[in-house]
Amino acid sequence: MKTSKEIRQSFLDFFQSKQHHIVPSAPMVIKDDPTLMFTNAGMNQFKNIILGNDPIKYPRIADSQKCLRVSGKHNDLEEVGHDTYHHTMFEMLGNWSFGDYFKKEAIEWAWEYLTEVLGLDKNRLYVTVFEGSPDEGLERDNEAAGYWEQHIAADRIINGNRHDNFWEMGDTGPCGPCSEIHIDIRPDSERAKVNGLTLVNQSHPQVIEIWNLVFMQYNRKADGSLEPLPAKVIDTGMGFERLCMAMQGKLSNYDTDVFQPIIGEIGKLCGIKYGANDKTDIAMRVIADHIRTISFSITDGQLPSNAKAGYVIRRILRRAVRYGYTFLDQKQAFLYKLLPALIDSMGIAYPELQAQQSLISKVIKEEEESFLRTLETGIRLLDKVIDETKAEGKTEISGVNAFTLYDTFGFPLDLTELILRENGMTVNIDEFNTEMQKQKERARNAAAVETGDWVSVRDGETAFVGYDLLETEAHILRYRLVKQKNKSFYQIVLDQTPFYAEMGGQVGDSGIMADGNETIEIFDTKRENNLPVHLTAKLPSDFTATFNVKVNGDKRQATENNHSATHLLHEALREVLGSHVEQKGSFVSPDTLRFDFSHFQKVTDEEIRKVEELVNAKIRENRPLDEHRNMPIAEARALGAMALFGEKYGDHVRVVKFGSSVELCGGTHVQATGEIGFFKVAAESSVAAGIRRIEAVTGVGAEKFVQNQQDLLKGIHLLFNNAPNMFQSVQKALDENASLKKQIESFMQEKMLQLRDILIQRAEEINGVKVIRHQGDENPDLVRGLASQFKGKFSDVKFLFVAGTVFEGKPSLTIFLSQPMVDAGYNASNMVREAAKFINGGGGGQPFLATAGGKKPEGLDQAVAKVIELI
Repeated sequence: MKTSKEIRQSFLDFFQSKQHHIVPSAPMVIKDDPTLMFTNAGMNQFKNIILGNDPIKYPRIADSQKCLRVSGKHNDLEEVGHDTYHHTMFEMLGNWSFGDYFKKEAIEWAWEYLTEVLGLDKNRLYVTVFEGSPDEGLERDNEAAGYWEQHIAADRIINGNRHDNFWEMGDTGPCGPCSEIHIDIRPDSERAKVNGLTLVNQSHPQVIEIWNLVFMQYNRKADGSLEPLPAKVIDTGMGFERLCMAMQGKLSNYDTDVFQPIIGEIGKLCGIKYGANDKTDIAMRVIADHIRTISFSITDGQLPSNAKAGYVIRRILRRAVRYGYTFLDQKQAFLYKLLPALIDSMGIAYPELQAQQSLISKVIKEEEESFLRTLETGIRLLDKVIDETKAEGKTEISGVNAFTLYDTFGFPLDLTELILRENGMTVNIDEFNTEMQKQKERARNAAAVETGDWVSVRDGETAFVGYDLLETEAHILRYRLVKQKNKSFYQIVLDQTPFYAEMGGQVGDSGIMADGNETIEIFDTKRENNLPVHLTAKLPSDFTATFNVKVNGDKRQATENNHSATHLLHEALREVLGSHVEQKGSFVSPDTLRFDFSHFQKVTDEEIRKVEELVNAKIRENRPLDEHRNMPIAEARALGAMALFGEKYGDHVRVVKFGSSVELCGGTHVQATGEIGFFKVAAESSVAAGIRRIEAVTGVGAEKFVQNQQDLLKGIHLLFNNAPNMFQSVQKALDENASLKKQIESFMQEKMLQLRDILIQRAEEINGVKVIRHQGDENPDLVRGLASQFKGKFSDVKFLFVAGTVFEGKPSLTIFLSQPMVDAGYNASNMVREAAKFINGGGGGQPFLATAGGKKPEGLDQAVAKVIELI
């Protein structure tokens, strides 16, 4: 039996022997085509050649192309895992001719490869040809049929309609008839009963298309008419996974060695055997499919996110997590652990997987952990909504509830719909859409700004002088009233200003404008249509006066300290972590330095210290500012200047240099790095998968930070009576605490066993069920441990343990059922949810053990009574 690796290679080797140039797969994520987010067919990378926009470098080409179909016209997502042959990511084996060979060779070589090289049974193969379209004056593709008749019996050549056998790139452009090759992989016993001829194109899972030969010979014009193409194109696509299924004698793509190593690894991680249960089998297939899509997308540069292609990948990843959580009991991140199995299966054909294994693993793990937190909360809330809706005799949950899950807890609508379908329920989409529209309107209202007309005082343009001056004389050019969020203020435009208007992550300046008679506070400076506008709470009395405008120097200095420090920080991060570090955003104010950058793991304490040492060394060097305010962009890039995230640059730019740090930047900076004084990292965190954030302080802010840390240490010293060896004292306290904790646990265990024996003596029988009920003030953890003690004592009889306790003022409910009770249809999780209503709470768990917390201790009697009533 040929392995998938051998099958893939044999295809490429065969067409290389037919003088085809073998090209690598194009990225699955498309960056330069606004009509497509992902490569969804083998022809995507050759579209410009087919359209005549790119020259033909190689007239014959063959490849194995990564493809992804989850959205738009080709949406296979819902079928994935539920049948034998649908996938999100799949491989398309293809051979191409651009104006070289045509139908005869394409058909001959396809038949030769399938039947002679691979040895597929000719009696299991069928082909289709275009039946023609009288409306367009197109006859049956007798040319293709004639070539097929040289290889296969005429009664196995089936006419196909326009939908199945006429391929078009779009509403206009190259198109033409196509010929599909289908294979019947049913057992001989089934083939004897039903002729495979009748099952072609009937969606039978074992009578499937494996190869489509497209003969592009027409050009579709805007008026819908067809004209012959001067250079005909062969475009073939064979489903690799389906071919492997046929070659390896399997009845499902997922049973081939393309997927089985991954499915096997899933089984090991979950402790569940594939083939034992339909629901777990589906979950394993979904995950095996999705891990391929996720990994290849990240390899191609598309990280999961909340927008466009990134959202599609995040949605697929979360779908895989949800299946693992619900059906495979995976409550911790585990998808990333499947990566070695995937690389073992596909790493030779796609070495980029191996090269980026660390990156892929870290991104997936972070995304998993983030979504699991969301998922747990969302599922718990959705379960409650489902129970309440069923109790009302309904099968449709409110769209308002679905929107609350989406808006407040980040629970995706498509996952809500998926879980509801599994419970035979739906969601009111119209209500959901109404709530979404209300939210959009609220957002618009919150951002609504009512602006008055500009009142012109004098003509002129604004000049920014703030790189050199903090104070200057100025005149008002115009002003207007602005109302936003029920507040009113004024915007003033000056003929020249030292005030920096907010841009590029740097906040706007504040200060004053004075004319000798009155002083007006400028509380912020914004940029509108590239114009600096000064915000004031009131207008001056004399608009025509000459004003002395002055920036708040202390705040500007503190802001410049932070801004210049971000440049030094950026350079230091690249030196310590690697050249993959790129700025992804920043915010600098007098009090704050926040820097976001690309990096795929937590920055260690040692790395942070090294970064701090490098930045502070550059500060002590007192590197002078080397500024170029109007440098051509080409010269700036030749100088090694780094463009910053979110900035827009024209033909001429401002370059800011501090020694070896060179960046394009329009912000204000210190005249020399020594002015920064001191740099200290205050925090490091994750912003999103692959994006880290450093928050730091400089100058006076850094001094205060260090002082606060010293005060904290002094406080700890006082708590330990100024012990000379603080580390030993803290360690001793921790050890003593751990020892006492063990003693308490031992006492608790002893108390639990005593309580167990007492309660067993109090057991009663109700309707053939042995019942132990208990109410007390024990810790809920002790009660859960108590429940596990009953498991071995009452494994063969119908047994119920229900406990209602109040611990530290909070009521809780615990229910345990023996296996015979579960087998009889009782469910502790459902019972605890029903009873928890009496304590104003909620909970859940497993069919045999469930707990609930609440807010109403006085309802415990009724809650326990309700549980007894339920049996």
